[in-house]
Amino acid sequence: MEHFKNPSNMGEMKDPDVTSKVGNPACGDVMRIYLKVGKRDGEKYIKDIKFKTFGCASAIATSSVTTEMAMGKTLEEAESIEEKEISEELGGLPKIKMHCSSLSANGLHEAIYQYKKKEGLDISEDLKKKHKIAQKTLERTKEMRRKHGLDEE
Repeated sequence: MEHFKNPSNMGEMKDPDVTSKVGNPACGDVMRIYLKVGKRDGEKYIKDIKFKTFGCASAIATSSVTTEMAMGKTLEEAESIEEKEISEELGGLPKIKMHCSSLSANGLHEAIYQYKKKEGLDISEDLKKKHKIAQKTLERTKEMRRKHGLDEE
């Protein structure tokens, strides 16, 4: 509840290095992640991260905890953060809300993918797969929202 009531790193970022957008077609939740990347000891790391989530309390809480987990990590370390770890960090989620931790993991992975693509960095096959999933689910979310007459977030 704390991450819902007082979310960390919520809001837009001025001049991010990259922004990603992901969605969940099951419920219509949409998330944006903003990243600033720095260089430390020869490695790229997440210098700053913010989010905006249009969704339920669980979607906001998972977004908040994901940003805390990723802050200061190298891109490769952050890329390895998965939905199960996000849920565990919150003390668990009901099965019906596990899609929220998936949404926030997808948002983080998509932001890393977009940054690496923009900078011409190597992209692992695993991250390429995650990107394809994020793109498909975002398109399905947009379709679902249009079908139900929901405004763009």
